[in-house]
Amino acid sequence: MKKSPKRARPRPGPGNHRVVALVYDGLCTFEYGIAVEMFGLPRPEFEHWYTFASCAVERGPLRAAGGIRVQADGGLELLAQAETVIVPGWRGADAAPPPALLEALRAAHKRGARLLSFCSGVFVLAAAGVLDGRSATTHWRYAQALAERYPRIRIEPDVLYVDAGHVLTSAGSAAAIDLSLHLIRRDYGPRIANQVARRAVVPTHRDGGQAQFIPAPLPEQGSALGKLLEWMRAHLDQPLPLNALAEHARMSERTFLRRFEEATGCSPKQWLIQERLGRARELLEGSQWPVERIADACGFGSADTLRHHFRRTLKVSPARYRERFAHAA
Repeated sequence: MKKSPKRARPRPGPGNHRVVALVYDGLCTFEYGIAVEMFGLPRPEFEHWYTFASCAVERGPLRAAGGIRVQADGGLELLAQAETVIVPGWRGADAAPPPALLEALRAAHKRGARLLSFCSGVFVLAAAGVLDGRSATTHWRYAQALAERYPRIRIEPDVLYVDAGHVLTSAGSAAAIDLSLHLIRRDYGPRIANQVARRAVVPTHRDGGQAQFIPAPLPEQGSALGKLLEWMRAHLDQPLPLNALAEHARMSERTFLRRFEEATGCSPKQWLIQERLGRARELLEGSQWPVERIADACGFGSADTLRHHFRRTLKVSPARYRERFAHAA
C-alpha cells in the first residue's frame, strides 16, 4: 500500500499563532498584500501555521490604492487577541494615527505581542512610542523625517529590516517580504521559511543588514558570470583564489575583477564571505554539526575564522546564533 507523503512539521512557533494586519482608509495595497501572502494564505502542507485577520483602524468605507475597497474582519478589538500585529504602510508621514489605534498598539506591546511595520508604517509605531530607545528602519526617503520627528529612535537608514525583539521594522515595500520571511524563519526555522519563499518565488533569505541600495544589477543566471556565481556557491568549501576564479571565467585577473565588481557591487572576496556566512547560518540552524565542521564545509578553514566573520558581520558568535535559531534538523 502506498503511503501518503508526510506534511512538513514546523516547530510550534509562537504560543499564539494569530496575526492581525491593520486596514485603514488609504491602505497601501502592495504592503497589505505581502502580509496576506506571507501569513494569511492557507498552507495545508504544514501541520501548524498562523491564523490571519484584518483589523479596521476606523469605520468604513475603507479604500486601498488602485481603486479597491476593503472589508475588514473586525475592529481594534482584534488587536487584543493578536500575537503579531502588522502595520502595512501608512497613508503618509504627516497623517496622525488615531489615538484609539495608538492606545491599542501600546496595550498589545505591553502584553508581549510582536509589532511589525512595513515601510511608512514605522510612523504609526513611532507615534505609539514603542520604538523609543530602539533601533528601527524605514524607506530611505522617509528616514530623515522619522529622525527629525522622533529623536529617541536610533534610525538605521541603510538596512532592509531591523529585528529589535518584539518590535520589527522594514524598509521599502519589497523589504517587507524579507522581514516576513525573517520572522517565519525565527518562528519555524529555515526549512519552512525556504518553502514559503519558494512558493512565493522570491529569494529565500536576504540579511537585514544588507543595504537598501543595490549599486549594480545582479547578473542573470544564464549569463557567463551568473553561471560562475552558481559554480562558486557549489564549491564554497574550496579555497577559490582569485587566479582560479579568473581562469574558470576565462578572463585575465584584471578583467575578471572589473566585471565581477560591476555586476555584483563587491569584490570576489567580499562576495564569498557573504555566501559562506549564509551557508554557515543554514548549517547552524538546521544541523547538529560542530562549529569546526561547519567552518570547514563553508570554506572558512578554521572555527576561529568563522567566529571572526560572524562577530564582525552579525555582531554575535556562532554559538549564540545557534541558541537563538537552531531547530530540529
